Amino acid sequence: MMNRLLILVLLIISCNTITGQNISGVVLNATNKQPVEFVNIGIVGKNVGTVTDLNGKFNFFAGSEFANDTILFSMIGYNPLLVKIADLNKNAGNEVLLEEKTYEIAEVIIKPKKIKQQTLGVTTKFKKIAAGFKDNLLGYECGILINVKKTAFIKKVNINISVCSYDTIFYRLNIYKVRGTMDFENILREPIYIKMPKESVKDEIQIDLQSRNIVVDGDFLITLEHIKDLGNGYLHFCAGLTEKTYYRKTSQGKWETVPVGISISVIADVEK
Repeated sequence: MMNRLLILVLLIISCNTITGQNISGVVLNATNKQPVEFVNIGIVGKNVGTVTDLNGKFNFFAGSEFANDTILFSMIGYNPLLVKIADLNKNAGNEVLLEEKTYEIAEVIIKPKKIKQQTLGVTTKFKKIAAGFKDNLLGYECGILINVKKTAFIKKVNINISVCSYDTIFYRLNIYKVRGTMDFENILREPIYIKMPKESVKDEIQIDLQSRNIVVDGDFLITLEHIKDLGNGYLHFCAGLTEKTYYRKTSQGKWETVPVGISISVIADVEK
């Protein structure tokens, strides 16, 4: 009798831990009602979320403990939107409308008179220490905190690859300014995507950003984000032991670190 009671209790506990709901819907541009792809969706600070697909659709599971939480929808070029989980299902077709962000003043870039080109970040090409993407988790991202105390104009990004097994890679490059401890804000005004076939993903990926006029003031975080279902596979970067990798498991999730720095660096003109 005691054994049966124990089994029953375990079954009840097991069932309670998996109760919740699938949250699904579609994200549309509020003006033209067109789907918005690769929108970050999740509960801030909780590792619960996903990314919309090419048709703006999304689906993820949230446990019952999150029933009263609020979901943040965010996308470069759009105003962020907060929606309570309880309210999401009230909309017809679970449609979420995002308003495009408007910029009142065009961006003006003024380079400092005294500048010096520098390579910042992790540059190792040692392949026996590696880290990166091994699971097909939408919204997972990882990167390096770049320490620069002055204004820097980012010209190029270099990524040293250890091994890639995907037929094609598709990632989003993000650049964040540091707002506080483990608190970052994306500074980009338009998304930057990295798409290339496996045969092009060799030892190094170089991304030219000069035409985008990206200027940072002080330390910044640069990451790659897994935003599309690539099927089974993995992408690993060369890594070193002198820096840390910053990562979060899904959209809007909690930032964490591991004591291995993936090989991402930038070439920038830095104010003297």
